[in-house]
Amino acid sequence: MTDLKAAVRAGYGATADASGRLDKDGAGRIAQAFGYGEAELESLPDGANLGLSCGNPIAAASVKPGETIVDLGSGGGLDVFLASKKVGPTGRAIGIDMTPSMIDLARRNAATGGYANTEFHLAEIEALPLDDDTVDCVISNCVVNLSPDKPAVFREMFRVLKTGGRVAISDITLKK
Repeated sequence: MTDLKAAVRAGYGATADASGRLDKDGAGRIAQAFGYGEAELESLPDGANLGLSCGNPIAAASVKPGETIVDLGSGGGLDVFLASKKVGPTGRAIGIDMTPSMIDLARRNAATGGYANTEFHLAEIEALPLDDDTVDCVISNCVVNLSPDKPAVFREMFRVLKTGGRVAISDITLKK
């Protein structure tokens, strides 16, 4: 498991480190192919959309003002920033990522975009740094598949969710 996590961390860290050289139009086409609107993408800071999506969990999450949303594997912040607009100033949008470079990028993007109701935590999705029963909705975009311990990820999701909370995951599965 340690080797797999190290490989994932290195790969995504390199993506974050190269975000300044990202093909923004290509990343936009990928995100639009997976359900993000052009206006949504244009509203984001440069570097928030890294072209890593495999769906749009915000579209399925039914996010409401005042809620607390947690994004597992938040990357450059794309889904956190979209959620922050929906939860408004009384809500919170929290990003979790295990890659220091991604957390740094997301925090810079939050500062650039003026997202006061967001926060980003360096942590693994199998051990969330959040209290029990504090989250209205957990989202994730193409990250749960990267965990070598998926049962731990789901235990953590349900630990932090409030009674009646929701999960909206866009992900991929393979037989081999």
